[in-house]
Amino acid sequence: MTAVVPSPRTGTRSLAHPRRLTREEGGELLHALLWVTGPGHRMISSAVLGGGIGERAWVLNAQVSHGYRRTDPGRHLAGLAAGWGARGPGAGLMTAADVSGYAHGHDEGVDAFVTAGIDVRGWAAVPGAGTGGAPAPGTINIVAAVPVSLGDAALVNAVATVTEAKVQALVESGHDCSGTPTDAVCVISRTAGPGEEEHAFAGPRSLWGARLARAVHRAVRAAVREP
Repeated sequence: MTAVVPSPRTGTRSLAHPRRLTREEGGELLHALLWVTGPGHRMISSAVLGGGIGERAWVLNAQVSHGYRRTDPGRHLAGLAAGWGARGPGAGLMTAADVSGYAHGHDEGVDAFVTAGIDVRGWAAVPGAGTGGAPAPGTINIVAAVPVSLGDAALVNAVATVTEAKVQALVESGHDCSGTPTDAVCVISRTAGPGEEEHAFAGPRSLWGARLARAVHRAVRAAVREP
């Protein structure tokens, strides 16, 4: 039997809007976003919890205090997710930004959600950088999803595409930077079923990479727009 790459309907969403959650911690009211994708999804992520490539069932983007000092952020995020009903392996991101004001971009079946705190920002290549302590968790967090199966190399390619689109949006918005020191990304794809071929490419000129770039670009532009 010949493996086939299905062509999903481009009008549908690959990732629904997240649950908006709140908690009180250290006397502060903090917000969080939770996506529960369920089984059948692979993710690539730089998240502090569940980073790397693997099967994941949920994604949490949690706001933390500006003076965050916990040394076990992965355990902290896992506990929050479990308390809100998430089950199985997942990915957890954090930021000092208020995530309740997230931005959303959609392009022909691809969805991107962005939260942005850009008070601490700059260019990636800076002389002497990397020798100090950990920067504050200000952070541009990007959670994006494609409705198809991506191979490992394509997932890595997707992260590069997301990053390129983010930088383009920042520069076009008048921000003289490539991001913040703690930016994080999570890209979600479907797990390939029996006889289903994984897409091998997700660069900005591939079918799904181009859609991913446009969705991320729109969401970042909206997230960093001055009030």
